[in-house]
Amino acid sequence: MPKITPFEQYSSQYEAWFEKNRFAYKSEICAIKKVLPKNKHGVEIGIGSGKFAVPLGIKIGVDPCAKMRKIAEKRDLKVIEGVAEKLPFENSTFDFALMVTTICFLDNIEKSFQEAYQILKWGGCLIIGFVDKNSAVGKMYLQHKHESIFYKDAKFYSVDEVVFYLKESGFKDFIFYQTIFKNLKDIKKIEPVKRGYGKGSFVVIKVKK
Repeated sequence: MPKITPFEQYSSQYEAWFEKNRFAYKSEICAIKKVLPKNKHGVEIGIGSGKFAVPLGIKIGVDPCAKMRKIAEKRDLKVIEGVAEKLPFENSTFDFALMVTTICFLDNIEKSFQEAYQILKWGGCLIIGFVDKNSAVGKMYLQHKHESIFYKDAKFYSVDEVVFYLKESGFKDFIFYQTIFKNLKDIKKIEPVKRGYGKGSFVVIKVKK
């Protein structure tokens, strides 16, 4: 079952996080923009309320949470009810697919990556943005996960684990970027974006079909 209950019940707290941590949020957007194809037909899997889709110019998404879909639709996004493990699209539909802070809420990460692979055109790309569980912020989330309304039932992954599942699903040509080099409370301006991973808490991986 998709882990949607916290997002149904606490949508205002979810929205408030982005304002409270606006420089971390903007840093994540900057990292994703490094690998986002321009003027291509893309979809966001786990679009939520559209906080990433809007600034990234993505017009369509999938989400299982009715409350999140309603907020996203108010932001002029087309949102279809669905889960990452069974995407409601034909094969070879999109030039790219984006998943941001979504993989920790999936029931089956490998099945989700396989579905993303199917809906992409040949040469299309999948972009994953997530908090590395081995990073400073990842360790903090893990330490306090049972106190969090959103992360209580989440499963965090390391970069190596995500790479493994992506390779198993047939993806290739890996590109890595990272940002968020401080604790969230210490971020007072937009963080730098650097190639690679292992130092930044937020990692972006781009792979090709």
